[in-house]
This record gives sequence, C-alpha cells and structure tokens, in this order.
Amino acid sequence: MSVLEKTNSSALIALEDQYGAHNYHPLPVVLSRGEGVYVWDVEGKRYYDFLSAYSAVNQGHCHPKIVNALVTQAQTLTLTSRAFYNDKLGSYEKFITKMFGFEKILPMNTGAEAVETALKICRKWAYEKKGLDEHQAQIIVCDNNFHGRTTTIISFSNDENARRNFGPYTEGFIRIPYDDINALENVLVNNKNIAGFLVEPIQGEAGVYVPNDSYLKQVKALCEKHDVLFIADEVQTGIARTGSLLAVCGNCSCENHCEQQETYSKPDILILGKAVSGGVYPVSAVLADDEIMHVIKPGQHGSTFGGNPLAAAVATAALEVVYDENLAQNAKRLGKIFREKLNQYIQTSSIVKLVRGKGLLNAIVINDTEDSSTAWDICMKMAENGLLAKPTHGNIIRFAPPLVMNEEQLNECVEIIIKSVKEFER
Repeated sequence: MSVLEKTNSSALIALEDQYGAHNYHPLPVVLSRGEGVYVWDVEGKRYYDFLSAYSAVNQGHCHPKIVNALVTQAQTLTLTSRAFYNDKLGSYEKFITKMFGFEKILPMNTGAEAVETALKICRKWAYEKKGLDEHQAQIIVCDNNFHGRTTTIISFSNDENARRNFGPYTEGFIRIPYDDINALENVLVNNKNIAGFLVEPIQGEAGVYVPNDSYLKQVKALCEKHDVLFIADEVQTGIARTGSLLAVCGNCSCENHCEQQETYSKPDILILGKAVSGGVYPVSAVLADDEIMHVIKPGQHGSTFGGNPLAAAVATAALEVVYDENLAQNAKRLGKIFREKLNQYIQTSSIVKLVRGKGLLNAIVINDTEDSSTAWDICMKMAENGLLAKPTHGNIIRFAPPLVMNEEQLNECVEIIIKSVKEFER
C-alpha cells in the first residue's frame, strides 16, 4: 500500500511515529483541513481550534485574503536572498514600521530566530553605544520564560526538560522572578553591565501568567533610568491576541498603538512572529529605532529567507486583516465574555481552580498536581466533544482560538469546555 493510500488517523500517526523525531507529544488527532475557527480531521470530524497554532492563526485558518497574497506572489517571485533588492520588501518594511511605531525592521523567519536577533542587537548596542567592555554585557530574563529552544535560549530557561543534556550553555544572562519589579530594580542598581531586559508581556507557555497592571510601565521607566534596553517578546501575545495590537499597549483596543496612552509601554526592541503571517508562511520581525538598529552592518547578521518577497506579501496581507476585521476589539470583547462565563462555572467547581488571561489568550488551572494526567484527559474529552486545546505545564490548559470567532461560536465553545470538565468533577 502506498503512503498516499494510508489516509486514516491511526496509519498517519504511525507514520510520524516511525519516521519523525519524537520531539512533540500531540493529541491523537490528524488534521487535514482548516477554515476560519474550524479544523477537520482525515475522517471528516469538525473541531473548534482553541490553540490557533500557538497563536499563529489569529486571522483564522486559510484566510482568503492572506492565501490569495501567497498564491499571487508565489506565481511571480518567491526568493531572491538579500543579495539583491526585491520589489516587495521595502513597502512591507514601511508598512510594518508605521503600524507599530518604529523606524526600522530586521526581518527574519521564526520566533526563535527573532529572539536571537534581538539578543545580538542588544549586546552590540551595549558595546558600541552604551560603552560596556566587550564580552561583559549581560541580559536580564525571567523565571519560567519561553522564548524558543535554540542553544542560547535554553541556556537561560529553567525548564529542565528543555535544558537537560544540551549543554554547555551560553553565559551572559541573569534570571529574576517574573512580575517582580523590585527584583529587576535590584539587579539594575547593583550591576553596571546590564545591556537589556527580555520579557514576555504575558507568559503564555508558562500558563498564561498576566503581570500586575503597572508592571510593564514600571519596567519601561527602570530601563530608561538605567540606560538598559527594554525588549518585549510579543511572538505569542502580539497581533491583537490580547485585545490590543500589542500586549504592551495595556488596555487599549484601538486600531493602532497609542504612544500618548499611559498604558502603552513602548519597548526599545519589539519581537514579533507567528500571526505576523496569519500562519500561512514563516515570518518574524525585530523592530527598533535607528539609534539601536544602526549598530547592525552588512555581513553581521542575516538570513537567506528573511525578507523574501513571498514573506513580505503574505505579512502585509495578514496585518491588513487585523485592521480590516477589527480583531483586537473582537478579542477584547469575547475574552471578557469567556472569562465571565468560566468564572461563573468555577464558583461551584472542584476540578478547576481559576481562569486567567487577557483578550483571547486564556487558561484554566486544574485542581491537580503538575505531574497528573487530568489536564491531558480533559483535553482528550474536549476533543471528543469537538474542541481542540492542549495542556501546558501539566495542570494548565491554554485556550487561544482564532480571533475571527464570533459570540455565538464562543458560547458554543464554552458549553463544550464546561460539559467536558464536568465529567471530571469529584
């Protein structure tokens, strides 16, 4: 029997198990089609997607405008490398920098690549602009961070599953508790070799931890005071996911970032990925102003695919969809409804301790130990009932549907979640 004839789920799972590296532990669902908020498996069963490819598909699966941009550009020119100019990159660079309020972009492909790029820019800035002695620059990060899985990034992770047996590790990082402004200030006061502070405005992979309302504003002020770069990793939280264009925009859900708003804490370096392309093509970006970005000269950093015309066309279309369809406003409104309805249920629940989140990035904490299978079992039951989500950190289930969801669909999803959880009540 040929590979193409093996179209049932069990056979396809077996193929991956036999021929693919075992670096993921997926739910046993084999998807073959997606549209908007829905995905279908190879047997034809429809599900609500409540993960959105870890927030890469904010604009919904196979959005026609984004797909059309991909197809049209793919029939014209896909890749030149940066050895030559192409006719799409410049207009995309102007569009995205204006959209997010920065002077320059360095285009890359994946979130981890973008984080690595930001770290390199930060260190080079520290030596050439701030005047730190070479090889002395240190970057502050947070406990329970998730910025990717490259060797450098896992070096400052405290996730032992991601770190163990991958050393030796990269030096130059100081880890402090998340959402602890005093810990940040203590390091900045007592260490003169700090180049930057890298932080997720909301820690998604750690379980959707939302910091204190004043945290990012205080971070911004401290970084300015000590001449340290504030680096915001918005790979997962950006592009309208949390009810504003960026999570650092605070409570704003307007059509653009609001530098005049007290809630907007503009980072010195902004890292974007995932939904920049609506999940259609790998695109990431590092944005900063000229004073920072000008430290990068020809030959010092780059990527064969970074800034290719296909990526530029797709990302432009994907970002236009965010505005055209008011996705930030929709995420803010539906997220509030989602948390209200689940909080009503939790009041009488013995299995769910709390719900937390912002916009349509939310999580429930299961009343069990991190090494239990309860959260996984609940996700299996939700899949059986037509909704796909995944646990993170053992006893936490993350919920991040496409932002094109409407209220009727959201209410149906809440019913599925509650129905599934009820079967585990003690």
